[in-house]
Amino acid sequence: MEETERNHIIHKIGEGVVTPLGFTADAVYAAIRRGERGGVLHEGTFGVPEPFFASILDKTHLRNSFSALTDFGCEGFTHVEMAAILAANQAIEEANIAPDRSDVQFILSTTKGNVDLLEYNPYEPERPYLWHTAQMVADFFGNPNRPIVASNACISGCAAQVEAFRQLRQGTCKYAVVVGVDMLSKFVVSGFQSFKALSPELCKPFDANRRGLNLGEAAAAIVYTIDKEENVPAGELIPEGWAIRNDANHISGPSRTGEGLLRAIQAATHGHDATRIAFINAHGTATPYNDDMESMAISRAGLTHTPVNSLKGYLGHTLGAAGILEVILSAHALRDHVAIPSAGTETPGTVAEINICYNTNDTLHQQDANAHSIQGDHFLKLISGFGGSNAALLFRIKQ
Repeated sequence: MEETERNHIIHKIGEGVVTPLGFTADAVYAAIRRGERGGVLHEGTFGVPEPFFASILDKTHLRNSFSALTDFGCEGFTHVEMAAILAANQAIEEANIAPDRSDVQFILSTTKGNVDLLEYNPYEPERPYLWHTAQMVADFFGNPNRPIVASNACISGCAAQVEAFRQLRQGTCKYAVVVGVDMLSKFVVSGFQSFKALSPELCKPFDANRRGLNLGEAAAAIVYTIDKEENVPAGELIPEGWAIRNDANHISGPSRTGEGLLRAIQAATHGHDATRIAFINAHGTATPYNDDMESMAISRAGLTHTPVNSLKGYLGHTLGAAGILEVILSAHALRDHVAIPSAGTETPGTVAEINICYNTNDTLHQQDANAHSIQGDHFLKLISGFGGSNAALLFRIKQ
């Protein structure tokens, strides 16, 4: 780190969320605290022959919300672009910055983008490319810089934030607008079905009887900046450590020992007091292999007693949005000094015993009945993806 940066810290100044549980971070967080789950059974959706559970956006609500931003409505925009722009707009407005400034950098996280246009594309030939999606978002806000794309399987959202931290530390920008988005399609659902990864019921993260994941649609955005710590107000989210490690175990299977994730955890938390970690927001996809791998990594890292949760039971696996969306919601929980239990978990059961947050009674729909009080001012975000990619991000709340 340069000498001029030693008294400067990165912190969040804006956030935006678009999910089936709500179109603002506050609305989604409140829905989760009430125990609401977005996943429902879909039959024949996208022309997929097998039924599947997923959390899918109300596209009419999406189009109406987007139309309110523009004078020309939804014409010329895909659902992916609309959701990304809506989330980014919320974050930019909260941050109170001018997005057309030259010191604002847009970073897009997505795993699929407009992949459905490969089947039928009524737009220009470049429209399915991820760089084009990122450019559409940046152009909407009049930003003059070439946007950056982070597309590294499921860790894309966290990888995009790490890139934002690097850009801010290097002084190449003053503000980083990190946007994550993914929508479902026949291509996406069929791909996960081919891996036998989808659950025939609502998912059960870290449960002994888990049968696979549920997919979800979402967009989420965070605006980060860098400033002297004395200028950062109380309650702001501050990244303290981060790391990405790849164990190259298998194109789709995680390391059974959690080696790559373990190394990411060790690097992200190095030099920090582990007793200050209030909870770990794990990837928690509810697939047999992922949850076992995470339990091994967490246990080997010496965090066996730290509360662990997964948000996949509420929103599904939101792919390129997951790493951003779950950081936003975890920050809300940390401010409230609670760890949200893993929806769907009934009987924790992983190869290594860890401290899973889950409900022990039927109180899901009672306000605040499904939250566990915690101590500490940090949380650790974990995420893993195809190809052996792993990321760990440590955050704290400014006191």
